[in-house]
Amino acid sequence: MALTRAIVITGNGTNCEMEAAHACRLGGFDEAVIAHISEILSGEIRLDDFHFLNLTGGFLDGDDLGSAKAQANRLKHAAVSGSGEKLVQQFVRFINDGKLILGVCNGFQLMVKMGMLPGFDGDHLNQSATLTHNDCGRFQDRWCYLKCDPVSPSVFTKGIARGIYLPVRHGEGKFLCDSDATIERIEREHLSVFKYSDVDYAGPSMEFPANPNGAQNAIAGICDPTGRLMGLMPHPEAFVHYTQHPRWTRENLPEKGDGLILYKNAAEYVRKNLV
Repeated sequence: MALTRAIVITGNGTNCEMEAAHACRLGGFDEAVIAHISEILSGEIRLDDFHFLNLTGGFLDGDDLGSAKAQANRLKHAAVSGSGEKLVQQFVRFINDGKLILGVCNGFQLMVKMGMLPGFDGDHLNQSATLTHNDCGRFQDRWCYLKCDPVSPSVFTKGIARGIYLPVRHGEGKFLCDSDATIERIEREHLSVFKYSDVDYAGPSMEFPANPNGAQNAIAGICDPTGRLMGLMPHPEAFVHYTQHPRWTRENLPEKGDGLILYKNAAEYVRKNLV
């Protein structure tokens, strides 16, 4: 059987690539390659050779023009050296080949601003939502309870009964749509995979600090209609082992952190469908 291969893009201000690659390996991928964006633009590394693309957290281009906007413009217009194609064509081919993409924090911002999410009707290149400055007016670094939609089409959330507990660390995490029609369709098609919740996962919360940024409809993460593309502001790669939990010395916790299931589900999907 062919190897299951994940790729984590780094460069221009990312800072979570090692954690993301580690999470992929723990989740069951045979290989997790960290690739600088320059290696992809030079043609040295091609997205076609991988099954799972990770767009990680950080501060791409210093968040100039707004979080991840400069990188979104770069990836949509930059050409791959010597190939005669633009990099965005590799992204589109990656999606059309049935592969998986996960964007976390800055990576979620990037996916939204490239237009990959929500990706209605197979259109992954036109922006219809954004992530903007937190309502509180300052950077937030805290842990949040995330209620999961059990009927979401997301490949990544299989087996999550109620919700998960993950850290956020962002200044521009407020999810907003361009119209009522967009948010209504996201909700109608159950694409709002995770919503900020209070401690018992009873329902979405618009109250600070349970909702750390004031996101529309308390949305913390969404997927596209196929369920293969997903983005979220909280960091699953930052909680794959109990020692990453803030109370690990005071509570008897399971060895596996809440975020690991996303990577395990990704690896299982790839094994069953792509190799």
